[in-house]
Amino acid sequence: MSSPAERYAAARRRAAQASQFPALDEFTLDLGFDLDDFQREACQALERGSGVLVCAPTGAGKTVVGEFAVHLALRGTPVRPAAADGDGPPPARRKCFYTTPIKALSNQKYHDLVDRYGVEHVGLLTGDNAINGDAPVVVMTTEVLRNMLYAGSATLEGLAYVVMDEVHYLADRFRGGVWEEVIIHLPASVTLVSLSATVSNAEEFADWLVTVRGETAVVVSEHRPVPLWQHMLVGKRMFDLFHDADAARKHDVHPELLRYTRETVRRLELGEGRSAGPGGGRRGPRWRGPLRPDIVDRLDREGLLPAILFIFSRAGCAAAVQQCLAAGLRLTNPEERAEIRRVVESRVTAIPGEDLTVLGYWEWLDGLERGLAAHHAGMLPVFKEVVEELFVRGLVKAVFATETLALGINMPARCVVLERLVKFNGEAHVDLTPGEYTQLTGRAGRRGIDVEGHAVVVWSPETDPRHVAGLASTRTYPLRSSFRPSYNMAVNLVGTVGAEPARALLESSFAQFQADRSVVGLARQVQRNTETIDAYGAEAACHHGDFDEYFALRVAIADRERAIARQGQHQRKAAAVASLERLRVGDVIRVPSGRRAGLAVVLDPATGGFGEPRPLVLTQDRWAGRVSPGDFTTPAEVLARIRVPKHFNHRSPAARRDLAAEVSGTGLDRHGGRRGGRSRQGAGEDHALSQLRTELRRHPCHACPDREEHARWAERRRRLERDTEELRQRVAGRTGSLARTFDRIVALLTARGYLSADGAVSDAGRMLGRIWTEADLLVAECLRRGVWDGLSPAELAAAVSVVVFEARRDADERASLPRGPVADAVDETLHLWSGIEADEAARGLAVTREPDLGFAWPIYRWARGEALAKVLASGHQLDGEMPAGDFVRWARQVVDLLGQVADSGGASTELRATARQAIAAVNRGVLAYHATA
Repeated sequence: MSSPAERYAAARRRAAQASQFPALDEFTLDLGFDLDDFQREACQALERGSGVLVCAPTGAGKTVVGEFAVHLALRGTPVRPAAADGDGPPPARRKCFYTTPIKALSNQKYHDLVDRYGVEHVGLLTGDNAINGDAPVVVMTTEVLRNMLYAGSATLEGLAYVVMDEVHYLADRFRGGVWEEVIIHLPASVTLVSLSATVSNAEEFADWLVTVRGETAVVVSEHRPVPLWQHMLVGKRMFDLFHDADAARKHDVHPELLRYTRETVRRLELGEGRSAGPGGGRRGPRWRGPLRPDIVDRLDREGLLPAILFIFSRAGCAAAVQQCLAAGLRLTNPEERAEIRRVVESRVTAIPGEDLTVLGYWEWLDGLERGLAAHHAGMLPVFKEVVEELFVRGLVKAVFATETLALGINMPARCVVLERLVKFNGEAHVDLTPGEYTQLTGRAGRRGIDVEGHAVVVWSPETDPRHVAGLASTRTYPLRSSFRPSYNMAVNLVGTVGAEPARALLESSFAQFQADRSVVGLARQVQRNTETIDAYGAEAACHHGDFDEYFALRVAIADRERAIARQGQHQRKAAAVASLERLRVGDVIRVPSGRRAGLAVVLDPATGGFGEPRPLVLTQDRWAGRVSPGDFTTPAEVLARIRVPKHFNHRSPAARRDLAAEVSGTGLDRHGGRRGGRSRQGAGEDHALSQLRTELRRHPCHACPDREEHARWAERRRRLERDTEELRQRVAGRTGSLARTFDRIVALLTARGYLSADGAVSDAGRMLGRIWTEADLLVAECLRRGVWDGLSPAELAAAVSVVVFEARRDADERASLPRGPVADAVDETLHLWSGIEADEAARGLAVTREPDLGFAWPIYRWARGEALAKVLASGHQLDGEMPAGDFVRWARQVVDLLGQVADSGGASTELRATARQAIAAVNRGVLAYHATA
């Protein structure tokens, strides 16, 4: 309890602050809670007229600072304090734009601000919705603001504040550049409020903001308002990861946890040793961690619900819910179940009944009513939104989610569980980074509800508690720019400010700022390496003769041996390619190596396409798929022929079984006679190699007794010289690297007629400047060449889809297309892409992604009015039908591009009309729903 004197002093301080910061005093009166120190510091900087960068942990309350900017705008505070003369009219009401990285966050923030300031003062602009766009406060996605800036929109008039929520998204490799474009292009009169997760280079980011935006206050808080306790679940026992806060700071794992996990691993290893009998083939008992229903039940008994259980797999999330239902888990009471059903039924009224059945609605509802749900990108958006609403209200108690949940909406929990510390990033399975771990576990602990939050990692023999301690104790991660110039950006910049000023603008990006700073460190490393190279050279010196000359002979011999080996590999591959190109349907061949080794029959020779031949085969083990020349160490030899039914369906298990039996019935040996070693040119047969070896033996250094020691030092020097040369190239590449890329893009656009030789933007360039998609130049080329003219609405949707869709995983075979005009349009699109790719490669530019045909059939059928079940089944998926959430997401991207075509000045009147008809055809059923006010 403070003394009267202390309370009086505190009151005096509050009064002084109120007089100094009247707007903040007004703002705090309506909050209902006291501001934290970092919130107060950031708000005071804003009221003084400074920009501000706020870095704080998830759930710390950063958005309060953004909401204060909204309050300042609505209050009519000038963006920069002006000398008041006491007379004159009050300052005009200013505008505030609140930007977020994703539509779900925009929708959520819109509702929050409407609840506080009223619907007449707040608007929403996303790709899906446009509500009250002229309001003084508008919530929008960052891309919408970027497009406004390039278009010179009248909506920007009076803009005083821009709040960039989740500004650390500028590290996103696909969309991060948009944040930098906005920060660079915003008028100088606009005050920028940047809200970020805790990053370790906040000062560096702030230094850049000062260079491009002027005065910027940096406010960093490491403090979590709700303490987070870290645990590990080992079998049925729960352990604290750290003994106390001091141990957490030192990364000291709880000794009892270390002892128990080591003992468990030892028992498992002993069990494996005992179980390997005389045959040596049987494995021992595998570790079986706690079952998912048992984990949820444990959390329920210990009062740790609601919980988010992160499983880095969509299928795993859905399976987890089913496992909990099968185990009979029920986490809700009758009143909660009734409210859940009421909410669900009110939200799905627009979806036809037959579609609900296809979407697994009844199983989903059963899980919800028991307090269980999955949350991942493959779900229908409205289903995800219902899960989010019910979880925030405490009606759903356990959500099994992929990591996408941690990057989006505000969905805090009492407890977060990580089933594994490895995730699939689209290309490979990789360990979680400290930043990702912090982002995921940051959801634990609801401010104002929970006294503490809990993060639980499920242990397995591959999980070292010390590794987890490192993740848990590393609070921050560096922010790295992903900015790079695009075709659309280039024509917009040149059209807005001119070519030379555009180069200067790019040089002011955070990407170039970081590159220039890193050059200093690289240059120092080059200097250190040069000194070390000289020292290695002294160690390698030989009194018998010139050891550099002798070592060069050794290197030349090794290079020649590798060249001979590569030549043999190329010859073998060329022979394999030629043999595969000769195959016909019904040929029985032997796959000599790899997982598919054995006899196989050719189903589709796949000749006449681009690239290497990849025939579709069926093995005698009933596997159907495409093989490549890499699977053949020797040329494919036709051993027999069998009849393949004309309309053979390789996706049918019964058809595969019958044909595989015919392959086995040929009586051919599965592996064949093993051939001798590969025929290759012997090393001794190569004249150049023989000559080099003779020179080596004659060299005086060859007789030195310390020859191998000298060679080791010479090898170290050679490697360091190679590394140092790479560093020098990186220094040269980073200095002005963005401007050089921009110059190459401008040269390509000039060659293709989008810019004139004197830097003016042509009509085609103006059209390109209004195309906002990753394949912007390819879309512009399709419009210029009339590739999509004359198509029906459904055909246009299918043709457009190939430039926006990207499959989650590479398929072995090319997706089929609707025959006729769609196939012709797509072939022409692929031809245009080939030309663009060649131009990009010639100029050293990043290559435009190849069109992906995998979404053409689903969107074509949907636009023709076919049933959702048939549409999802027609997706070109490796693992069954297309998830509804993926279908909706890609269909909306198709609609977005169709909208751009409909508004494009470069499209014919007929094409624009067809695009509008296609949009109407696609926006039905599950796509007619938008998350709105």
